[in-house]
Amino acid sequence: MEKIINSVCNIVIDNDFTSFKEAVCYFNEGVKLNDLDICKVYDKVLIITDSNLYIKQADKLVKSINTKYIHEYVVKPGEESKSLKVYEDIMNHCVKIGLTRKSLIIALGGGVVGDLAGFIASTYMRGIDVVQAPTSLLAQVDSSIGGKTGINLGNVKNIIGSFYQPKFTYINISSLKTLPQPEFISGMAEVIKYALIYDYDFLDYLIDNNKFIISRDETCLYNIVKKCASIKAEVVEKDEKEGGLRRILNFGHTFGHGVEKLCKISHGEAVNIGMNMAFKLAINDGLINENYYKKFIEVSKVYNLPLGFIVPENESFLAKDILELMKSDKKNSFGKINLILPTDLGKVEVVNNIEECKILNVIRECHNA
Repeated sequence: MEKIINSVCNIVIDNDFTSFKEAVCYFNEGVKLNDLDICKVYDKVLIITDSNLYIKQADKLVKSINTKYIHEYVVKPGEESKSLKVYEDIMNHCVKIGLTRKSLIIALGGGVVGDLAGFIASTYMRGIDVVQAPTSLLAQVDSSIGGKTGINLGNVKNIIGSFYQPKFTYINISSLKTLPQPEFISGMAEVIKYALIYDYDFLDYLIDNNKFIISRDETCLYNIVKKCASIKAEVVEKDEKEGGLRRILNFGHTFGHGVEKLCKISHGEAVNIGMNMAFKLAINDGLINENYYKKFIEVSKVYNLPLGFIVPENESFLAKDILELMKSDKKNSFGKINLILPTDLGKVEVVNNIEECKILNVIRECHNA
């Protein structure tokens, strides 16, 4: 296993779950590996996962923990599980099975499970240990790192939540091989994002090695996860509570959340469309040149990621519907929409002075594009 550690983030990258107990030992001072029994560190363990991951991954994780005090809670896949109702149900379950401040919650799954389980851990008894065990590409490179937790309130995404750092994030690269191809490709949008916000040379790596990455070559998977996790950890260490620099990680998301909700598409697809909208605004305002935009289009096409959106036949579409969803984004302030726009190769900035008419025009350009 390989570790990425700074003053805020603890991350382990491995090719299986075999070193999970070793990681528990490493991040709990005074516990020796030779006589490690997780029940000497935690009185009970609760694994929160979804029904898809329960079948594919739960047994492997349970065997690696190898202790009798393990409980499981399985939710339905999808954003609907990030609700107050599910939160309350799991909290009642925590009380029922007798979790204490010496218990551990493990979030086994993608971004939904990670956000939900992290928020439960942060609020149960005012906070108990949580380990993020991300299984999707999106979660491994992004959402499981940095301590953001949250649940939704109606149509408003992640409006209830907290910053609560996991004891550590345990990334099992081999779990990516169980992902359906559309879900894997969706996660590549977040991978591409890191090249656009922080490391332009990484964009060439993604284009040059696209066939190996799409076929899920283990070395390439390890490289892209390590690269993105390292960038995320560095950004979070510099700005844990999203007061400044960390906001660049939201590139494509303000547009994307609106498209995701309206069109009912995957998060990654929506983020890629959102990044395209941001690029269009940046070109229109003279922030970047056309060649950079063409390279973004190239990498999007290589991974078959959409640049525009189609509204379902039974849904009406007005550009202002997406604009209104953008206005409800929790990252806005003083009545202004905060957008992350590209300003140079591998660099972005927060901009809040874009006129609404320009935003509406870009949304319309990407409709049926």
